[in-house]
This record gives sequence, structure tokens and C-alpha cells, in this order.
Amino acid sequence: MEPRGLPRLLMHLANGLVILFIMLPIVAVVLGSLQPEKTLQGESRRVIPSEWTFDNFRVILTQGEQKGRIFEQATYLPDNIKSFYRAFANSLIVALGVTLLTVGFGALSAYTVARLKLHWALWLMQANVVARFLPAIVLMIPLYVMVRSLGQLNTLHAVILTETGFLLPYSVVILVPFFANIPADLEDAARIDGCTHFQAFWRIILPLSAPGLAACAVIMFIISWHELLIPLILNSRPEFMTLPVIVASLVGDVHVFFNLLMAICLLSLLPTVILVALLQRYVVEGLSAGAVKG
Repeated sequence: MEPRGLPRLLMHLANGLVILFIMLPIVAVVLGSLQPEKTLQGESRRVIPSEWTFDNFRVILTQGEQKGRIFEQATYLPDNIKSFYRAFANSLIVALGVTLLTVGFGALSAYTVARLKLHWALWLMQANVVARFLPAIVLMIPLYVMVRSLGQLNTLHAVILTETGFLLPYSVVILVPFFANIPADLEDAARIDGCTHFQAFWRIILPLSAPGLAACAVIMFIISWHELLIPLILNSRPEFMTLPVIVASLVGDVHVFFNLLMAICLLSLLPTVILVALLQRYVVEGLSAGAVKG
């Protein structure tokens, strides 16, 4: 029964406070990206800045070729700004590759776990998830040594395969409830009509699991897009850096480019915001259905 009166008002108030808490850092980043460095540093207590500029975005989008008014006297700009578009493309390649692999292999594994209902498979899946509680930084030295021994440092496919290995258990956990809730009678009917197991999976199960697959794909894309540690450890050459690595490079030993940092953070958020906006209906259906079915 839907709450009314005071409980409904309190519920809306609580939702508003949560949304405000989530949005405040984003508002601060937007305001910081539209200010010169001098104004940002000197007017840290002002809510509304006294000076506005788009030069931060101009410097990033032109890769330092057009500095604008506030950077025209600047004697030093971070070199990695010149790699913005290449880093953007690298992040896109890595995120799409990881999403395709985790959703593809995760769907096959989740379907097997949901249909066979083997106790050891369920235990193994839970053990894989528990293993993810181990801090990733602990695994970076052995990971680096292994990738170096294979001669795959400074390659995008090494980053893609590594992130896929880390994220695959999560995709299986997300997708198992969707496959388990689909009646097996549909597959039996498809088998009677002449379909193989894989054809029934491809033509019957996957279309019915579209909301779950979309929700899983969006989650995997967002996690991979914002991953910093693995690309930072495995790739040291600028042509193979991703956007999070470029953002981290703006924090130097002597100077922190706060205004450029905030501007590039906003630009790096655009793909994930667009993806969620385009697939919002499927994501909401998938997450709500998974919560009920699980």
C-alpha cells in the first residue's frame, strides 16, 4: 500500500536529501571547471564564482593548441593533455571490449549455473565473489610480473583481459537470477521444434533476458571506463593511457591543475551518462527484476 500524508512527505524529503548528497560533488566539479585557476584557489569559500571561463575545456579539446585568455601566459601545461583524444579512444576500446567479454562469457556461465544447479558451481561462484574483497593493489605486483613475462606490457588487450578476469564473477552473479527465472519449458518446446541447446539459448533465453543483459552491460562498462589501477600499472607509454590515468597525471609533485582536472572529469563522465540515458528503461527493468527474482 502506498504511503500517504506525513509518511509520504518524509519519504520524498529523504529521497531529496539523498539526491542532493549525491549531486553536490558534481555541482562542485561543474563550478570548478568553469573557473580560472586563480579564482578557484582564491575564492574557495564563494558559492558563486566571480569569474567564468570555458578556457579549461578549450585547452583540453584542442590538446593545448589554443590556450585561451587564462592560459596565454602559462609557461607549463601537462604534456598528457596532448593525449586526450587518444586516451578517450583507448578508454572506449577497453570499456567496450571488457563489456562484450564479461557479458558474453558471463551469460554462458550464468546460464549453466542457473540450469544445472550444481552445488559446487554455486559454491565456486560465491567463492569468486568473496575473493573480490581482497584489495586489488595486493595483486598488482604478481599481475605486473606475469604480464611482463608474457611481453604484453603497454598493450590494450592485456588491460582488457585483466579487467575481464576481475569483473567476470560479478557479471555471473548479476545474470544468474534472470536465467533461473525463465521457465525451462520454453527451451524444451524449442528443442522439440528442432533447436539445439545453443540455438534455444540464443533465440529464446537471450531475448527474454535483454533487461538483465542491458543492466549488466551498463554496470560493466561504467566500472571498466573508470578503472584506474590496472591501466596505470600495465601501461606506462602515453599512447596506451586511458582517461583515468590522464586525470591522475594532472596531480603533480609541484602543482595540481584543479580546473583542468575538473573539466576533464566532466568530459570523461559524458559516455557513461549518455549510455545510462539511452538504456535507462532496460537498466531499471533489469535491476528491479533482478532484485525481485534473486
